[in-house]
Amino acid sequence: MRKLLFFILITAISITVLNTGKVKGCTNFLISKSATVDGSTMITYAADSHVLYGELYHWPAADYPAGAMLQIYEWDSGKHLGEIKQVQHTYSVIGNMNEFQLAIGETTYGGRSELSSQTGAIMDYGSLIYVTLQRAKTAREAIQVMADLVEEYGYYSSGESFSIADPDEVWILELIGKGNGEKGAVWVAMRVPDGYISGHANQARITTFPLNDPQNCMYSKDVISFAREKGWYDGLNKDFSFSDVYAPVDFSGARFCDARVWAGFNKVASGMDQYEDYALGLVEHSGENNFPSNRLPLWVKPDKKLTVQDVMGMMRDHFEGTKLDMTQDIGAGPYRLPYRWRGLTWEVDSVEYCNERAISTQQTGFSFVAQCREWLPDPIGGIIWFGVDDTYSTCYIPMYCGINEIPECFAVGNGDMLKYSETSAFWTFNYVTNFAYLRYDDMIKDIQKVQSELENKYVKYVPVIDKAAVSLFNESGEVQARNFITQYSVNEANNATKRWKELGHYLLVKYMDGNIKKEKDGKFERSETGMPVGPIFAGYPEWWYETIVKATGDHFKVSGSAH
Repeated sequence: MRKLLFFILITAISITVLNTGKVKGCTNFLISKSATVDGSTMITYAADSHVLYGELYHWPAADYPAGAMLQIYEWDSGKHLGEIKQVQHTYSVIGNMNEFQLAIGETTYGGRSELSSQTGAIMDYGSLIYVTLQRAKTAREAIQVMADLVEEYGYYSSGESFSIADPDEVWILELIGKGNGEKGAVWVAMRVPDGYISGHANQARITTFPLNDPQNCMYSKDVISFAREKGWYDGLNKDFSFSDVYAPVDFSGARFCDARVWAGFNKVASGMDQYEDYALGLVEHSGENNFPSNRLPLWVKPDKKLTVQDVMGMMRDHFEGTKLDMTQDIGAGPYRLPYRWRGLTWEVDSVEYCNERAISTQQTGFSFVAQCREWLPDPIGGIIWFGVDDTYSTCYIPMYCGINEIPECFAVGNGDMLKYSETSAFWTFNYVTNFAYLRYDDMIKDIQKVQSELENKYVKYVPVIDKAAVSLFNESGEVQARNFITQYSVNEANNATKRWKELGHYLLVKYMDGNIKKEKDGKFERSETGMPVGPIFAGYPEWWYETIVKATGDHFKVSGSAH
């Protein structure tokens, strides 16, 4: 009974604190087993929202009596949607990965507006993720659990893409409700082929799919017939495109969404130049159905097998080196800041323009790289490399899926979007990045130095921790092994947050008042008498001064100076 009450308490706290606004603008990549150096599978997730507080969720495993019901609250708003039948036993969940190394991420694509709401529906996309993680052990099982839940209880959200991984397989599932009048959803799920990578970022990505290949493709029985009934498709079944019928791509779908997938692919696979026009939003249509003809492929083969740090690198991008490079236009300011304050579009003289929407963005609540490793016992094999705030400047810290305690720095309830906490990683990392925005091109180098220092250490030490944990698992049992990896994960998370706080203090001292303190041998320079030496008056780059003169003419000209 005490265990049950604890679970209810944790769930209530999570619902109250987490449901602060819809997670929009997320980015996921999916890495198949044969596409990685070590044979692990991986998925990534950046939960981007201006009102999402970065925490690491925890649902302990629990047992329930017959007839128990589970209350469902919308993940975005906290609105009570109804109740569903509880299962007899639920699995432990750490963030978006459970104790069997099953991991799930998502991005919202919306889709046809007439399918965006369903009266009486109970399961929203967030509940689908976290309820499924408590009930399924494999990716295939997860797809079936999600399909069964929406069929029985209705689907509350708009169109959604899900990344689903276990130690053997990686799947992309795309699902959209049937709107009012018919309960449930239509969906398609495709397995990412071995050796390939995929991605999605708020635009439905599955087009045509095999109708007779259950090993690699699953779909709802009415996914095509439902579209025919609605008058949205009248072609051959083999030519049916899920995305083009249920969520047609347009300028925003290409430029703001699929361009992020293109950018991630571009980091690890050659040949992406051929899709540059599409990433710029130039969608070409042709063929009998007038579907886009130049779309980015659902998956590509990377040039080499990827490490976990390569995948972290895919999550760190502002379109550098491309036509959409956010550091190169005047909007980046004198210090090449690759961020634009929202909204996403703006107008001048009644003409609409846009800001770029990159993978790395300032409003990320949390992000992760989930790594599933089949050669290790499940509680040890799964690692959710977890970070808060902007992916570009966060630090990914290894949280084993078998831990039984959440670090204080990531704990639910340790601060929120309107309440600062000295021990919160979310507030500590935001303190650093928001200060860095003032002189970004200089400060980001200092941030990346610490970022690399910590992440390199984790990657080096994890095999040692794995070995010790497996030894404990075999010799002393699972409980001792879980206690060991819990201690490691908790210590590293809290220590990283402490180190990041020290980084913030260092940046404040070094860059105070627009100057740059001089350093020597890793310390700030002092004179022979112990006084600080004069700082560097770095000012602005020459091109910025030239831009000011072009815009203002002689307004700032010193009287009597040369023409």
